Parts: sequence; C-alpha cells; structure tokens
Amino acid sequence: MSEEAEERFATLCGTTLRYTVQGEGNPMIVMHGWGCTAETVAMVSRMAATSGRRVYTVDFPGFGKSAEPAEVWGVEEYTRLIEALAAHEHIKNPVLAGHSFGGRVGIVYASRNKVDRMILIDAAGIKPRRPLSYYLKVYSFKASKLALRLIYGRERSMKMIEEKRRRAGSADYAAASAKMRMILSKVVNEDLKHLMPLVKAPTLLIWGTADTATPISDAKIMERLIPDAGLVAIEGAGHYSFLDSPGIFGAAFNNFLKAQL
Repeated sequence: MSEEAEERFATLCGTTLRYTVQGEGNPMIVMHGWGCTAETVAMVSRMAATSGRRVYTVDFPGFGKSAEPAEVWGVEEYTRLIEALAAHEHIKNPVLAGHSFGGRVGIVYASRNKVDRMILIDAAGIKPRRPLSYYLKVYSFKASKLALRLIYGRERSMKMIEEKRRRAGSADYAAASAKMRMILSKVVNEDLKHLMPLVKAPTLLIWGTADTATPISDAKIMERLIPDAGLVAIEGAGHYSFLDSPGIFGAAFNNFLKAQL
C-alpha cells in the first residue's frame, strides 16, 4: 500500500481482520478478488484517496494478514464481516469498490444497506457454467501471475509464468488449505442475480473484454438487472482490467467518483 496507508487489525465475526486506512473525505471500502490481498488493489485505493475519499481496504479472511475463518464461510458471512467493519469504524453510506470476489460481497452488501454508489470491477456474482476445478486453476494462476509481476517486473515475471504453466498449476491448488478450497467451492456456486434488482445505488461496471474468469457476458447481465447500472468495457483487458489498462480504468473510475463530490 502507499506510505499514507495506516495498517489496522480488528477482531470481527470471530476472526482477525487486517485492513488499511488512507485519505480523508467520504468513506469508501475497497475489496479484492479471490486469492489476492489489499496490495493487489492498492492502485484502486490510491486513486480513491487522491479523489478525496477516506479509503478502507481489506484483506479478506483467509488472505494476506487476515486469519482464516473458523468455519466454512459463504458470501453471506464475508458480507457480515464488512458490515461489522462498517459498524466498528462508524462508516455510513460508503462507496463500495469490489474486484472479482469482492464484487460478490459488494452486491450482497448493497442489496440491504445504504450505499452512496458502487463500482464493480470484473466482478463475480453470476453462477459459472464451468466446473469448480477450472476456477481453482484460473484464480490461483491469475493471482500468482499478478504477484510475480508486482514483485519482479514484467520481463522476468513472464519467464517465471511460462515455467509455471509447464507445471500445470497443481502446486497452487495443493498450497491452499482444505478449508479455503471448501469456501471457494461454496462461494463460486452462489448465484446473486436475485439480489441485483435490490441494489438501489448508482453502479459502475468496469470490465475487460478479454476477461476469461468473469466474462463480459456477466457484466451485461448485471447491467440489465441492477436498476441504475452502466458498463464501461475496456477493449483487450483481462480479469485485472485496472492493471491492464490503468489509463482508461482511471478515467472511468475518477469521473464516477467526482460526480459525487
């Protein structure tokens, strides 16, 4: 995270949550995708803080410095955690930004809580048609690919990624705990379409047209079901559209936020 980000820990919903706080202004909660951490979406958090927001960025339980849940959680339990964080930090009427799995939590939260507005970034929430084994490989590979790029840079990470492809990704699956694999199995099969019409907040969907984990067809379903939703499709970007096309992403993101200040 940026130097301005303050790291905090809280015991909520029976687990230890790590999160960061940065910036000043109206509150915003930023939530990362499966297999990632607050650092993955650090660019999004910095953009929001620069735009005049007080930004809370979480490590979901089971990732980063947050503890694993004591039980096998679903999207409901992760959403209750964010509700508990909002109560703990006295956050009211926040902007929500959720990437991938974080979008699932955002949808549930916004369906039953007052939200200023919401940004869904290559978000999950539509039940996939592929088997779970596919998503275990996709999410673990994408997360490790991103981490390598952040740590080693583009050129060196590409060589490491090619070697990783040759190993077929089985080590990533084996490294995940049995509990987190059960949680993924549970959340990936939860279909949230029935909750989308309950989201009353203005919602911006930012999507990569080349996203294979949560395809652009999912975004079009969400755009249709969420009453006040609009879609920005970034040509050629993948599941991490905010990293693949930061310029286009930033323009859409900042314009949406500035409209509220």
